[in-house]
Amino acid sequence: MKPLSLPAFRPGGLYRIPDAALTASVLTLAGLAVLVPEQLPHSLVFTLTSLLDVLPFLLLSILLAAWAKASGADGLIARAFQGHTGVMIASAALIGAASPFCSCGVIPLIAALLSMGVPLPAVMAFWLASPVMDPSMFILTAGVLGLPFALGKALAAMGIGLLGGIVIHLLQRGGALRTPLRAGYGNGGCAGNQVRRPRPIAWTFWNEAARRQAFARDGLKNGVFLGKWLALAFLLESLMLVYVPADLVVHVVGTDSWLSVAGATLVGVPAYLNGYAALPLMGGLVDQGMAPGAAMAFLVAGGITSVPAAIAVFALARLPVFLAYVALALAGSLTAGLLYGLMA
Repeated sequence: MKPLSLPAFRPGGLYRIPDAALTASVLTLAGLAVLVPEQLPHSLVFTLTSLLDVLPFLLLSILLAAWAKASGADGLIARAFQGHTGVMIASAALIGAASPFCSCGVIPLIAALLSMGVPLPAVMAFWLASPVMDPSMFILTAGVLGLPFALGKALAAMGIGLLGGIVIHLLQRGGALRTPLRAGYGNGGCAGNQVRRPRPIAWTFWNEAARRQAFARDGLKNGVFLGKWLALAFLLESLMLVYVPADLVVHVVGTDSWLSVAGATLVGVPAYLNGYAALPLMGGLVDQGMAPGAAMAFLVAGGITSVPAAIAVFALARLPVFLAYVALALAGSLTAGLLYGLMA
């Protein structure tokens, strides 16, 4: 039987769908032009205005991500997986919450870590924390939903990472989850090189032509990626504000009861677009009466267990590890939503 190989992933988490955001935007605009032409100019104005409002945060997040890549600062992640298991779990959760990897982009790195013999508890801590928050996401979350929400989401990322690492450590002590990867995996792809051969960090990267080119290349790529997804998100938000009744939102997820937060947790998995596109959508729902705890649960659950990311994890890990991943993600998201609802 031919060994399986790692599937290719596009940044942002949509699995093998070219220009999905642009296609969705064009189809949405075409649908408006045909079905409700009177709404089309209002949606366009709303989308452009919203993009201008978030532009400072967008530019800052793009420059920050490009700087991390060009300087080699993303290679610091390799140092999180050294020492005692407890220390590794804590440092992996912390680094995961600050790493620039998306839910699918982290998969090749996870394969490399596991193939090198890095303990599964530390890898799981990073695996769960990384898709929830990163520097770019923190800045955009603060701009769209406010600084308290961004801080809460960052703490949720670290907390879920710690929870996952500790639970996996206890399960392994009982003899479970000894072989995490499916047969044929382990190379880790290009992302794995950050762990196997971490580059030296050049804080003043602009002194090297190759790093300057990397900065420009990644900045452009991130700018196009974020721009098209945010444009789609604001376009959908304009329709949501018109056609989703506020009293329905309040009735379904308008309280911080555990049922409301649990519903948002479960709905976040299939309904999630990607981390950046979901922010303005959540902002619109919160303005309509969605409870902050439910919004937190939706964003955290969707970030970890979005359908593309879940497909990637299922293709990479053995079934028991995949089920543990999903269970920990949902339990952690529900807990994060309930706790944030109590504090908000």
